[in-house]
Amino acid sequence: MIAQTFLIIFLIPCQESIAQNVPKGFISLFDGKTLKGWNAADMSWWSVEKGAITAEISKEKPCTENQYLFSEYGQMADFELKLKHRLVSKHNVNGGFQFRSEHYEQADCKGYQVDNNTETDWLVRLYDEFGRHTLSWRGERTVLDEKGVATKTTLPGAKEKAHFKLGQWHDYHLICKGNKITLYVNEKLVAEVIDNDRENFDPSGLLALQLHSGRPMLVQFKDIWYKEL
Repeated sequence: MIAQTFLIIFLIPCQESIAQNVPKGFISLFDGKTLKGWNAADMSWWSVEKGAITAEISKEKPCTENQYLFSEYGQMADFELKLKHRLVSKHNVNGGFQFRSEHYEQADCKGYQVDNNTETDWLVRLYDEFGRHTLSWRGERTVLDEKGVATKTTLPGAKEKAHFKLGQWHDYHLICKGNKITLYVNEKLVAEVIDNDRENFDPSGLLALQLHSGRPMLVQFKDIWYKEL
């Protein structure tokens, strides 16, 4: 009986991994059904809808302060992160997710961010929330020296018309290794930062999904896969 119980417990995560097609070497941070493993200052904003972590602003439920859903995995230093995301709105809105970040002033979040903005040419950038702001626009590689002075070069093909739409499901692949941060969208390199800034470089921190305050919008995340390097 003990052996049978052990076998059942052992098989459950394996079946879940197969169902989600988790890449070899990665673990899933979201079970596709519940918010187990995630927390927020105000959980009323967050739910799971059709297999995706979901948050929505509407006329009936306005949002005047940014909302964050934090992964309970804990501190992440060198890692790869893959996730699917979409940001749906009739308005010009902002959103994204934080990484190597920290809790800030109760419900807010401070640190590196993959930042999205609809109705702009850049659509996605690498950002420093409550810090240095834009690090690399889409199509840029930025090298920051020890004093934070930036040298920028163009990534071939990445600054052209965007090959993805924020309102549709698209794939992010973020790689953080030491002071190098690399972002791919739909398997195409779109932005990179080499951060040698001694005062502002963050070697580790938390992962948090964002619902940005403002106009009505729907944000969703799914297939959130993590690998420690």
